[in-house]
Order: sequence, then structure tokens, then C-alpha cells
Amino acid sequence: MQPTEYSAPAAEQTPIDSIFSARRRWLAGTSLPLVAAVAAVLAVAAWPSQEAPRSVDLTALVAAQTPPSATEGAMDEDFPENVEYTVQRNDTLDQIFRSVGIDMAALAELRQRPEVRRALDIVRPGDIITFTHVDGVLQSLNRQISSTLTLSVLRSDDGFAVNYIENPLETQMVGRRAAITSSLFAAGQQAGMSGETIMTLANQIFGWDIDFALDIRAGDEFGVLYEQKFQDGQYVNDGRVLAAEFVNQGKTHRAVWFQSQDGKVQGYFTPEGKGMRKAFLRAPLDFLRVSSVFNPRRKHPISGVVRAHKGVDYAAPTGTPIWAAGDGRIQFAGRKGGYGNVVMIDHGKGISTVYGHMSRFGKSARAGRTVKQGDIIGYVGMTGAATGPHLHYEYRVKGVHKNPATIPLPRTEIPSDYMTEFRNQSTTALAKLQLTSGNAAAAQVASR
Repeated sequence: MQPTEYSAPAAEQTPIDSIFSARRRWLAGTSLPLVAAVAAVLAVAAWPSQEAPRSVDLTALVAAQTPPSATEGAMDEDFPENVEYTVQRNDTLDQIFRSVGIDMAALAELRQRPEVRRALDIVRPGDIITFTHVDGVLQSLNRQISSTLTLSVLRSDDGFAVNYIENPLETQMVGRRAAITSSLFAAGQQAGMSGETIMTLANQIFGWDIDFALDIRAGDEFGVLYEQKFQDGQYVNDGRVLAAEFVNQGKTHRAVWFQSQDGKVQGYFTPEGKGMRKAFLRAPLDFLRVSSVFNPRRKHPISGVVRAHKGVDYAAPTGTPIWAAGDGRIQFAGRKGGYGNVVMIDHGKGISTVYGHMSRFGKSARAGRTVKQGDIIGYVGMTGAATGPHLHYEYRVKGVHKNPATIPLPRTEIPSDYMTEFRNQSTTALAKLQLTSGNAAAAQVASR
């Protein structure tokens, strides 16, 4: 007998199909936890069906419900973190460690070593300290102590290994020469000099002999022998001026730097050994222009009366610092008639100076106090009889007013015991300076 093929009636297929449809709808909308969801999927997959069994991929579903493994989190936490911290004003090392999130026990351990404590505790605004730590546990610290020395701290099995890394500067002597067409500053920059070196010429070397506001003329020229600093082949900054020459209105001024081996004598001197630094500053501030010169018959700008102007007026912005022209003791600091806020200084040997129209006084401007040349005694203003912000400056000898711009100023000299040493140094420096004389742009006169 032939086998008979059996086919289920349509009515028998409908309940099973309906159940599968209901199961699918239920799974799509459920919010049961992962275990219940997996159980439901397995139940549906096991339900009798005429269709071939189908595989169910649970990877995506499991991944969506599983949190990151503990191993992954641990790897992130153990990864070293590098922090570069720039020191701000009023920061202390304790505050820095706390802000970076480093365990304070490391700082306490480092401070037990005196040489490390001294290098760490003195922090200055702008200093950069680099840390490496793992979850707050310090691994390394680097701090530049100076332009040539870096402190390096590295955690080891026995605590912290401390090293000082030296990166010395290389010094090169350079000569520059330039002619003035508009100003000293413009000529110096065009010759390749830094602003600091140019100001050294004006303020520390020739400022007692040359008034750079009144005396400079087009055609004046100057030469400078000075140091340049390099580190790893890169320019860092200009160093000390070793020798200089300035030709002003046909008159030549020369100066050399001298420092005795015992350190007792140092400064800028003429080739003959006379000090460039005088007992008094020619002008006791950085000013824009001379608004009124010493004039025995000047007409007063406010009263219109012709009367002597017994000083020099230096126009400058309000708040410009005013320096003591020389060492001395303050006789008076307060308000006085047309002078407004005024300071009077007794320098001894019958010499006194007067500073008028100040906006306010410096901290050292108190009657009876001693001051040094260059101390700030006040700030430019226009108190008293003044039409604009300026300093009125007077120079008196035994009560008689003298012209501050022209009066000869006393200078120091090299002690006789040091003259041989001075001549040896100065002759060499001036000889190198002269190598720049034939070159108006720049000449390298010596190598490292």
C-alpha cells in the first residue's frame, strides 16, 4: 500500500501561528530584566513548529545590558596622568599639590630632604612644575629652578630618586655698531640689539653724561661689545655689556665693565678708570620730553609773570615713578604752595634736590628717612601750580639753584690698588670693541 501524504488542515495551523505572533509582540514590548528576556526568547525558540529551527543571536542583547567590565575601569585608573602646573601669585606648594590631586604624603616625604625642600618651597609666579601621578600617587616631578638647572624627582623602589639636571648657557661675545637717524632705540633695534641692552647704554652707562632727550642728534653713532646667551644652540637673551662707545655731537664717550677678582670693585668706568656712575642722576625719571628748561627769565604759564624757572620740568604720564637722584636724607615730604606734593632731599656737602607736583608719594618718602639713588620717592602728577602732568626738578648747591642738565656731576674712581688689574681687562675689551668700528651693521668679534 502506498504511503499517504498527510497535510494538516488550515484550521489546525492557525492556533500555532497566532501563538507565535503573540509571543513576538510580547518580546518586542517587554522591559523585563536580562534573565527574563533570555528565558522568553528560549521558550519561543523551543515552541513546536513546522518551520526549520532557527538560531538566535543574543550577543547584541547581552552587550546592551552588561556594564563595562571592572578590568577596563582598572586599566583607566592605573594609567599615569601628566599635569603641567603654572604657578600663580600667592600659590604655595601645599596648595599646588592639593589642586593637582596628589597625596600630601609624597610632599611630606620630599620635604624631609633639606636640599629638596629648599628647591621646592620657593615658588615664583610663572614657574612651571610638571607632575606625573597614578590615582594621586606621585610618580615624578620636574621643576626648573633656574635657566640652567632643573630638579627631577622620580619614584623608585626605595622612595624617591632626586637628580639635578644641568643645562648650561653658552656665552658668545658680539659687537654691534649703528648710526642714529631718528632715535637711539630705533638704531639699536635695527642693529639687532635687544631693548634691555639699549636701555643699559642709556640708563646704566652714558645716562650721567648724555641727556638722551635733549642731546641726541642725527648722525650720532655708537658701538657695543656685549654677551649673548644660548642654550642648546638657541638664543636665550642678551647678557652684560662689556664695553661701549658713544659719539655724541662729535664728542666720544667710552666705557668698560670692570669687576675685580675679589669682587670689591665693580661697575662701568672710563678707560682712565673714572666711574660712569655719578653721585646724581641727570634725570630722575623716564620722561617723554622736557617741557620747560632751566631759565632765569621765563614767563610763568599760569601767572604770566616773568620770573626765573629754577629747575627743569620733565613731562611724563601721571603715575610715572620718580627716583631719588642721589643718596641722602629726606628733609620734607608733603604739600607746599605751588610745588603741590613735594619731596626735598639733603645729600650732604651742601647739595639738595627738590621734586614737585607729585600725584602721590612713594613708600620711602617720609621726613627723616634715608634713601638711595634710584629709590622711588613719588609719582608724576599735576598738583600745585601745574598745567599738565610733569615733574619739576631742582638741584641746589648751598641754597643756590643750578641747572640740573649742565652742572658737572662728581664721579668715583678705580682705587689705585686695582689699576693694574683694571688696565689689563679694559685694554682687551676696548680692542675687541674697535673691531666693530668699520661695520655699521653688526660684527661677531669672538666665539664661544
